[in-house]
This record gives sequence, C-alpha cells and structure tokens, in this order.
Amino acid sequence: MLSPNNILPQIFSALIFVALVSGCATVPGERDPRDPWEPMNRSVFKFNDTVDTAILKPAAKAYRFVTPKFVRVGVTNFFSNIHDVSIFVNDVFQGKGQRAVAGFGRVVINTTFGLGGLIDVAGAAGNRKQNEDFGQTLGWYGVGPGPYWTLPLLGPSTVRDAGGRVVDTFLTPTTYLINQFDVNLGLTAIEAVNLRSNLLDTEKVLEEAGAVDKYSFLRDAFLQRREVLIYDGNPPKNKDDDEEIIFDDEVGAGKAPAPKK
Repeated sequence: MLSPNNILPQIFSALIFVALVSGCATVPGERDPRDPWEPMNRSVFKFNDTVDTAILKPAAKAYRFVTPKFVRVGVTNFFSNIHDVSIFVNDVFQGKGQRAVAGFGRVVINTTFGLGGLIDVAGAAGNRKQNEDFGQTLGWYGVGPGPYWTLPLLGPSTVRDAGGRVVDTFLTPTTYLINQFDVNLGLTAIEAVNLRSNLLDTEKVLEEAGAVDKYSFLRDAFLQRREVLIYDGNPPKNKDDDEEIIFDDEVGAGKAPAPKK
C-alpha cells in the first residue's frame, strides 16, 4: 500500500540492520537446507513476535471488540478487491487466460456493484477469489525459492518471494492513485490490524501444536503452502514428506485440492 519510493529504502535499511545485529546468533542441532540463514531468521522472528505481542495483537483484539463483524468483513473485502488487480495481472503473466478473465471480472463487478469492493458480489455469484502474486509467477516459470527469509515485520518469505513483493507493490493501484504518504501509511495500518484480527482464531493451531518449535512449524507451513499455490493445488510429490499440512484458505478458482496420500 505504501509508495515504493518511500517505503522500500526503509525496508532494506531495516533488513541490513537486523542482519548485522543478529549475525552472531547460533542455533544448535542440524540445520534445514532450505533455511541456511536460520540464526538470523530466528532473531528476526523473535523481534516480529515481540512486536506482535506488544502492539499488533492487542490492537487487533481491540479492533475486533469495537468493530461490528459486518464492518470488518467490508474492510477485508475492500483490501481484497485492491489486491485482485495484481492477482489479475499475475494471471496474465502466467498465461492463465480463463482465470485472468475471471479475476478482471471480480474487480469490475465488486468495484461497481459492490460499493468500491466493500461487498464481494462476484464471490456470491460464484466467482471465487484467486491467489496469485509475482513470487508465484516466478515459481510458475521455474525460478527456485532460494533461501527461506524471515523479513522484519513482514514475516515468512523466501528470496524469490521477497523480490516478488517489490514487484507486487508496483502492481497495486493505490501506489499510483494515492500519492500522500500519511494516507498510504494509514491504509497500511488499517489493513495490517484487520488482517491480524482475522488471524486471531487460527492461533489455536499453534496452541494445539504444543511443544513444537513455533519457528520451525511456521516455516514449514509457509514453504509447503507456497508450493501448493505455485502448482495450483497439485505440487509434485516429495518422497521425503511424511505428512501433509492442510491450509484452510482459498487456493483459487479452478484449483484442485492437494492430493491425499
């Protein structure tokens, strides 16, 4: 949501700072080959978790307490409609013609008949929301994920997906329609708090995980989910996989569920 000219230098400055201050961290035991930067990532993860506990989670709880559910749904739909633009563009990049048409239809219908995106009219008519981004586009064309990378404040990612975030920023219409930094910052804060409030119930999964290392659990879940999204619900089977993580989000219109073992 923020203008790339304003926010990107701040993000990369933060990344460099965290890398410098966390370089001496050590993690015992065998290291996952997908996560060669685990010491740094764990330090950033701890920082993110502290910020979430102290600021974001309390704000999300307060927001949920004072905001009626229909308003929260409208806010979620509004930001979802904005991101449908970049989803449509990435469908075009991947040559998925039918899905691109469906995605474009979602934007037009929800913007015009859904009060600027507050109501998901297209979804109610059967045109379900898809999930594409430039990181997935790169993966679609065979670009590997690179090392797993925990980004300050932004959370789990990979080198490929971090670069994809930058491109998706330029594909977001508010980048060009709203040039005021304070307005963009306010919209970003609202979106972050609203998204965090939507995730409050999912914390039960981590609580049920018990003594499982939270960092490793989230890393593995993120990487598997990205694989599912890139391959439209049917990733190549890994003989070393012992169990499957089911993600309760919409993989996207026309995508088949992950194959059962």
